[in-house]
Amino acid sequence: MEGKKFAVLLCAEDSEYVKKKYGGYFGVFVRMLGEEGETWDVFQVAHGEFPTDDEIGEFDGFVITGSCNDAHGNDLWICKLLNLLKKLDSMKKKVLGICFGHQILGRSLGGIIERATTGWDIGVTTVNLSTSKQFNALNLPAFLQVIECHRDEIRELPVKAEVMAWSNKTGIEMFRYGDHIMGIQGHPEYTKDILLHLIDRLLQRNLIEESIADVAKAKVEGREPDREVWKKLCVNFLKGRL
Repeated sequence: MEGKKFAVLLCAEDSEYVKKKYGGYFGVFVRMLGEEGETWDVFQVAHGEFPTDDEIGEFDGFVITGSCNDAHGNDLWICKLLNLLKKLDSMKKKVLGICFGHQILGRSLGGIIERATTGWDIGVTTVNLSTSKQFNALNLPAFLQVIECHRDEIRELPVKAEVMAWSNKTGIEMFRYGDHIMGIQGHPEYTKDILLHLIDRLLQRNLIEESIADVAKAKVEGREPDREVWKKLCVNFLKGRL
């Protein structure tokens, strides 16, 4: 019997550092989510590479990555991604969205994505988990630490979506829609090493000020993300165990 098949919808450019050390963001996600016997493919959607209708049916689940693009933008590839996500929703395919992926999932369902009124959130953030019965099944704590790096946020979600987590800076840190869609604003797949290099890249591109970078690095050094707990949560959702 063949193992399950999953696809990463890559919405970001791999840095040379991440490619060399982690095998790109695809490698980062497979390392966190992959299990023995599974097949993992990648589609570079930001470069216009999308699965065909025939290929979609072959996959048991999809993961949408972060991106430097805005989920409220209307780039051609973003519009194509929105169409794909609506199709996956209608097919009830498992879809996990991370950061930009979380936001674009919210938008595809009719939600509103905007610049965060509180500005950038970069570092290790404490999120509050709801008392969802799904979380109770995994014996999750009331709070979790997660790496964050975003300046946009989901402002509103459709009524049928359930908010699963929130923080002092962001009202929708995680949501679930039905049994097949889940979005996480943070980066459970990131190591602190990846984030520190990303902060340097943002600074070099003048996307953040030096003062923001200094504060973010201090937050990263002083706290540890609950990576193993997030891994358990994401794997159990994607594989239909949650």
